[in-house]
Amino acid sequence: MPHSKDGYQVAGSPLAEFRVAPVPGPVLCFAPHPDDEVIGPGGVLARHVLQGDAVRVVLATDGTAGDPDRRFGTVDELRAHRREESRAGLAELGVIDVVFWGYPDGCVVTADDVEGIARRAAEDLSAFRPRTVYLPWSGEGHSDHRALHAGVCAALDRLDFDGEALGYEVWTAMDPDVVIDTTAAEGRKRNAIRRYATQLAYVDYEHVIFGLNAYRSLAFQAGRGFAEAFERLGGTR
Repeated sequence: MPHSKDGYQVAGSPLAEFRVAPVPGPVLCFAPHPDDEVIGPGGVLARHVLQGDAVRVVLATDGTAGDPDRRFGTVDELRAHRREESRAGLAELGVIDVVFWGYPDGCVVTADDVEGIARRAAEDLSAFRPRTVYLPWSGEGHSDHRALHAGVCAALDRLDFDGEALGYEVWTAMDPDVVIDTTAAEGRKRNAIRRYATQLAYVDYEHVIFGLNAYRSLAFQAGRGFAEAFERLGGTR
């Protein structure tokens, strides 16, 4: 099954599939910047850990465009600081397996860049052999998110990946295919988001993301609790 929207229609049904828990099995999450891994699918990643699944997170860029006022030192100091924030944030979720690709943040992305992402993603997919892959969804507004989406989808197709690939939202809300209950991980995700001081200095992510996660509980939980939404980009084994 293709792992992008091109060539077939992804269901945008009025009522998405609701899951009380994520599908068990090893998980590989691709995140564009150090913080997207928590802001987007952080609740679901924590729930995977709670049910005993192996979880690995790949951070694609170094995040050095995330401090435009240079409040947190030099570029090198910021790069190191953002890595430590991700390690600390993910540790709040129970995730300790983190890979940093170190691509530059916020650059103009070329076709060659997407091809490089596809090759790196294929290597990580082959090495880890996940049951579920999380990546930015196809409609994300940020160019780095779109580039990572395109590269990972290309890798999934080349490997004929037969697990499930789910796109998550950060900057752009979606009409979801799958909604997963994250109420049990709310505290973990809040604590994780609070670890990203460099980013909270610019945006109140806790306020906006938990507003979105609360809204995602509307259709299935009568507005009680929290949930994360996903675009289905591949089938299941």
